[in-house]
Amino acid sequence: MNFPKLMKSAAIGATLSLALMGSALAAATHPVTGETLADNQVLRMRLLDGIPSLDPQLMEDVTGFSFARDLFEGLLNQDADGNLVPGVAESWSANESNDVYTFNLRKNAKWSNGDPVTAHDFVYAWQRSVDPELGSPYSWYVDLMSIENASAVLSGELDKSELGVRAVDDYTFEVRLTAPLPYFASMTVLATVFPVHKATVEAHGAEWTRPENMVSNGAYKLTEWVLKERTARERNPMYWNNDATIIERVETQVINDENIAFTRYLAGELDVTAVPSGQFIRLKKERPDETLSLPYLGSYYYSFNMSDSGPEAFKDVRVRQALSYAVDRNVITDNILQGGQRPAYNVTPAATAGFVDPKTDYAAWSQAERDAKAKELLAAAGYSADNPLEFDLLYNTSETHKKIATAISAMWEQKLGVKAVPTNMEWKTMLETGRSKNFDMIRYAWIGDYNEASTFLDLHRTGGAQNWASFSNADVDALLDEAKTSKDPSAAYTKIEQILAAEMPVVPIYHYTSVMMKNPALKGWPIENVQQNWYAKDMYFAAE
Repeated sequence: MNFPKLMKSAAIGATLSLALMGSALAAATHPVTGETLADNQVLRMRLLDGIPSLDPQLMEDVTGFSFARDLFEGLLNQDADGNLVPGVAESWSANESNDVYTFNLRKNAKWSNGDPVTAHDFVYAWQRSVDPELGSPYSWYVDLMSIENASAVLSGELDKSELGVRAVDDYTFEVRLTAPLPYFASMTVLATVFPVHKATVEAHGAEWTRPENMVSNGAYKLTEWVLKERTARERNPMYWNNDATIIERVETQVINDENIAFTRYLAGELDVTAVPSGQFIRLKKERPDETLSLPYLGSYYYSFNMSDSGPEAFKDVRVRQALSYAVDRNVITDNILQGGQRPAYNVTPAATAGFVDPKTDYAAWSQAERDAKAKELLAAAGYSADNPLEFDLLYNTSETHKKIATAISAMWEQKLGVKAVPTNMEWKTMLETGRSKNFDMIRYAWIGDYNEASTFLDLHRTGGAQNWASFSNADVDALLDEAKTSKDPSAAYTKIEQILAAEMPVVPIYHYTSVMMKNPALKGWPIENVQQNWYAKDMYFAAE
């Protein structure tokens, strides 16, 4: 598929916007809307936890990725509706067989130290992402992109230099695929394949992401990072489109307690924070312009540990099914969350582009029918009042996660006599615990890296880095491979969801919405982008 004509139009639009912006800022008005801009253009946000890493190739969490979109810029970005727009690449195209993509880079892109951003920077970063010595937790993603030789590099059979990417010249970046992925370009929006500055990485090693060392190419540069406390990033004057940026500074504060964060929002100390669980309906009535429930491509679930280190009970499919059936998801969405979330009986959200909701069998049952089946299955597996099932339920520190874990463990105890002990853990530590399989059951969630069902389903591939359940099913693996090369993979995706519903490696609980409080003066939030990929450079504060 070729895109040059579309990209030329976008580039012309960006140039026009840039010219308009220069004159508009002089008059302190927005170039498109004509709104008067506020004098203070500092965006203040709350974080639930500290950031595990600010290295794009070592990131694996939503918060880290949101930082990366400000500090670094990849080949492409998204607009407020989730459409692809130019980033460092001004245009891109594919050959007739859609297995070679070519990205034409802008020549005015610079690193924050003034060095030009070139195709060689992308080659370095993409090779780095699959380097076994680095051990990127998202290296699997590059393999999922079907890049030539990615699997062999990851397994150590080939050197990273054999990855199917090359700099045709300083401003032409080429990627060779093993399969024609129609959504490949959208996968380049993720931080894992953002460029990094080779000289800086090599000079400072693991410390290259410290504010005093970092060289980045995004609209902002890192100026402060106090672990588990706060960060700040400020406009990067070397950014190619800096003149069009309005937000001067982004500040974040780590506040674990959502109610404390909400109080600080009400006091005017934060511009964006989460709606405390259970308060959306009231706040929507009281503060309709500030209280938002936005579409969000994400699923919330509990993962069993089916590995050798996990409880023996979880290797029995009857136990996994029983625990899943006994969860009254409507209680979670309607009584605890109350923000438009949808009860989940399968892994992939219905909002995913091109995805057909498979309507799994147990989704059609009444809760009373699910409960009765759960009791029958658990008894058949040998658990009773005399031999109760007991395990730890791990979740990362959050009032909402705590409420959900408390409610679900109570359901299991009341209905099945199961003793699940909710245990909280700091986010970074929980990530390490999940990867090391040192848990019984763990809270997990997945936010789509791109808008296609494989971003959710490929997590359940045998041996996958994000397959914390250690689930293995040959049919699922084969169907995932089939879907990669299929013009219409929906039938394969339906079969995978049906297998997951039968085998139950995870307990789907709900599909996300992004429920947030937002200062009404803050404009430009991507309301219609189901991935909620936001860029501070696209936002501004209007004068009140």
